Amino acid sequence: MISRHASRAPRLVTVAHGTRVAHGNQVAASITEQAARLLGVPATTSYVELCEPLLADVMADRRSRAGAPDVVVPLLLSTGFHIKTDIPEAVADAHSILTRPLGPDPMLTAVMCRRLQEAGAVPGSPVVMVAAGSNDPDALPDLAEAERLLSLAWDAPVLTATVAGQGRPLADAIAEARGHGEVAVSTYLLSPGFFSRKAASIASEQGVRHVAGVLGDHARIVELVVRRYRAALAAAHIAA
Repeated sequence: MISRHASRAPRLVTVAHGTRVAHGNQVAASITEQAARLLGVPATTSYVELCEPLLADVMADRRSRAGAPDVVVPLLLSTGFHIKTDIPEAVADAHSILTRPLGPDPMLTAVMCRRLQEAGAVPGSPVVMVAAGSNDPDALPDLAEAERLLSLAWDAPVLTATVAGQGRPLADAIAEARGHGEVAVSTYLLSPGFFSRKAASIASEQGVRHVAGVLGDHARIVELVVRRYRAALAAAHIAA
């Protein structure tokens, strides 16, 4: 077993999608900073696209340095092209450990319930959970699991919708869910950006009064990153 007392503590590298909305990128940075403080390790926030530093550049720099491996935690909520292709390719041969994405996970569900209540929704009322969407069909089982977890926690019927890619359009899901009562929309996105704005706009057009905000840098999200980091080190037999 490698002790971090014998070498520099493994760096936490998070990777978010990236957005042209500055506050959206700041959410990822805040999550990373808080997780790093809890872990007591160095950390870097990176992005797949649209914001620097790019993960590919961070990993290129990592290949030129010695020391303990980095632990790369994707701040993404489901499987898709980035999880299956972009991120693994960037991390390959970079002396780094790649964890699974944040979702689906009951800790995300807890934050979703909190955001719904903050938006004025009543537990037990029907919910449409809206995600960004993906053209990769492998994303759909993850969304189905997130839907199942939210339905159990909220004790109500939940329908999944997507802003883009494969899946049910948000307007259609809202219309269908109205058969069960007043509908609330749960925004299954980590950070504000194009998709959250589009979802809010569609929900408003459909007359939805309760639209939950994005998950953001909630303490449970931070704790989930910490867990991913520690689980990766344990699996690699590196002392945390």
